[in-house]
Amino acid sequence: MKRAGLPLANIILAGWAVVMIFPFVWMVATSLKPGPEIIQFPPHIFPHAPTISNYRRVFETAPFGRYFLNSVIVTTVSTVVIVITSTLGGYVFGKHRFPGNNFIFFVFLATAIIPLEVYMVPLYLRMRDWHWINTYPGLIAPFLVLSFGVFIMRQYFRSTIPDELLDAARIDGGSEWYLLVKVALPLSTSAIAAVAILAGIQAWTAFIWPLVIASSQDMYTMEVGLAFFQQRYTVDYGAITAGATLSLIPIVCLFLVFRRYITEGIALTGFR
Repeated sequence: MKRAGLPLANIILAGWAVVMIFPFVWMVATSLKPGPEIIQFPPHIFPHAPTISNYRRVFETAPFGRYFLNSVIVTTVSTVVIVITSTLGGYVFGKHRFPGNNFIFFVFLATAIIPLEVYMVPLYLRMRDWHWINTYPGLIAPFLVLSFGVFIMRQYFRSTIPDELLDAARIDGGSEWYLLVKVALPLSTSAIAAVAILAGIQAWTAFIWPLVIASSQDMYTMEVGLAFFQQRYTVDYGAITAGATLSLIPIVCLFLVFRRYITEGIALTGFR
């Protein structure tokens, strides 16, 4: 029975894969179409007369190189800090027993369901008091801790690193920092890579906060910069799809290179 159902499952998965991939194919194809083909009806998927004029217009109309640099800076700093905070938090919650451990962890994890829009106004007022409006620290501030990252590291430490190994290192005189850096971290590269990729995607694709905190074009990120091509009454679909394609390339490359770590890191976390 299981073998009989396998072809059907493969067909369903293949069909769903086509549904998921089609919007990206349409976006890339549209970015290569001249203006008349974009609004042509009935529409066609692939361009009849491919052109890169939309990509040239992206850089000629707006400082897209600056937007790209801003996104790289915000994403890099955010990812590094989130990896550090997630690793430290996960190690404390996963390998130390203290009163209220589980309660504090679940309260901390519950903050993941609170959207940024709920606390965006008080956060903005805090950034104003610290004079961080339209600055890199202001852009990065909401992306320094990832609750799901702490969850992944906590579950990974609990399920894959035996307490006996850490106890043996303690008997040999190792400090807690030594245990973390020399014992736990080398065994957690998959989970760390998964957290880094998730953190990078979160920071790279952020839109609402950079739109609110950045008051000049010099501080726009890629996602905010794409809105530059949408005017009040008109939309430059060619430039928007070209910019979106350029914005997507780093994330796709990152995923293709490290996709194995995502599946390994999440699959091995467990729910113990």
